Amino acid sequence: MNFYYWLGYHFSRLAGRLFFQFRVIHRERMIQSGPAIFAMNHESYLDPLLAGSTCDRAIYFLARRSLLDAPLLGWLLPKLNVIPVNQEGVDRSAIKALIRILKAGNGVLVFPEGARTLDGNLQPAEPGLGFVIAKTRAPVVPMRIFGAHEALPRGGGGLHFVPITIVIGEPIVFNAADLGPPGKSLYRRLSERVMDAISTLRLSNEH
Repeated sequence: MNFYYWLGYHFSRLAGRLFFQFRVIHRERMIQSGPAIFAMNHESYLDPLLAGSTCDRAIYFLARRSLLDAPLLGWLLPKLNVIPVNQEGVDRSAIKALIRILKAGNGVLVFPEGARTLDGNLQPAEPGLGFVIAKTRAPVVPMRIFGAHEALPRGGGGLHFVPITIVIGEPIVFNAADLGPPGKSLYRRLSERVMDAISTLRLSNEH
């Protein structure tokens, strides 16, 4: 971790505990070394901060390219391992960056749905995640966040200090049979497999 990431990591863990009673169920399932995709549902702007604090190593994140237009954020976000992505259509440069980062042995956080939920419910997965899986064969750790939509809903409503929990699922390892033949149907099927794994995670999984 560089100095700025280290600060952000510890700030996120402290703020999570102080303001959101943040807890992680099955932290031991995180992949702490080598290439790994951490795939989580997307409820709010809090998600990357809290998801990043569940892993003991530095990981990479996607964020809207427009955020980097702000002078301070444009300087800071790259130091926090943020990869800019254009949400208008398919951003091939961002996908190529994800593949390059994974092949270098790093971890990345991906939101299969592509955008924050409006109502707190899970959304269909986009095929982009499946494409990255097919090109890297990186294992995927499904994760599900609960409470973040209530804490900071999309569309306004302000910040609410309510409990937030992330449940971590068993890693998914893909073999050669899972990855062919290539094409849009394969990429969507791989993404849907991950989204299905996320949907099975419950707060009751603690027991």
